[in-house]
Amino acid sequence: MNEIKLFCPATIANLSCGFDVLGLCLESIGDEMIVRKIAEKGIRITKITGANLPLETHKNVAGVAAEALLNAVDTEFGFEIEIHKKIKAGSGIGSSSASAAGAVFGINELLGRPFTKHQLVDFAMKGEVIASGSEHADNVAPCLLGGFTLVRGYHPLDVIRIDSPEEIFAVALHPHIEVKTSDARAVLTPTVSLKDAITQWGNVGGLIAGLYTKDYDLIGRSLHDSIVEPLRRNLIPGFDATKFAAIQAGALGAGISGAGPSIFALCKGEAKAEKVAFAMSESYLNTGIVFDIHLSKINPDGVRIIE
Repeated sequence: MNEIKLFCPATIANLSCGFDVLGLCLESIGDEMIVRKIAEKGIRITKITGANLPLETHKNVAGVAAEALLNAVDTEFGFEIEIHKKIKAGSGIGSSSASAAGAVFGINELLGRPFTKHQLVDFAMKGEVIASGSEHADNVAPCLLGGFTLVRGYHPLDVIRIDSPEEIFAVALHPHIEVKTSDARAVLTPTVSLKDAITQWGNVGGLIAGLYTKDYDLIGRSLHDSIVEPLRRNLIPGFDATKFAAIQAGALGAGISGAGPSIFALCKGEAKAEKVAFAMSESYLNTGIVFDIHLSKINPDGVRIIE
């Protein structure tokens, strides 16, 4: 096999209480990528559609992640990558992560799978530095592994995959404005109060327990952010009203997707998710900002090969 075509899914990171450690994988939206072997060593990005992104390998998240993987193996050939973006950059639903994860997944497949998916997370993280200035796995981990993921630790990297309860659906509203991850991180404070930290730890534990036990009420009670959301909410026009509309329509919980500007909600059942998506859309119309709305099952597989 000399060429592979991939679906590289969008993701929702943080999930309110889990800044930089929690994420989930979406089914309904994602990029497409083609990776092929070439005679010349190294990585070449030959084509990008759907976004104005650099073709230079060292400036592109996919290129940097791919080079990190190649540095760990000995090959007599190289790879070229085509990226067809369906996830807008700066959307808060894992655009850069889809590129980084897809690149390392595709190359690993063409090499005969020398690395596990968990090992690929480490390479994909290297690409995230280009987008956000730091290595973090809360998007690339669910993109590669599927389902929900918990990053227990970074030194060494320790990622746990969690199966999604069957009735969980996600809604993501993406305003057509850009909030750069680096800018969203700049508003954060380096210290938090002990009271807020205790509240956050409790919510993270509650959310994980709720997912394992399929306790939807517990999941909903745990989808609260005492630390990051209060500092970032003002970066997103209409956030408070849209979150309120989601909760009023029956969402288990709602919050900022990744660094924003997307706003997510988790729901029990597709019918409830459709109601929540309508309520969020109706609310956001009041901002006058163009937006997309995505309703999705949780993707159990992550990046996958397509025909």
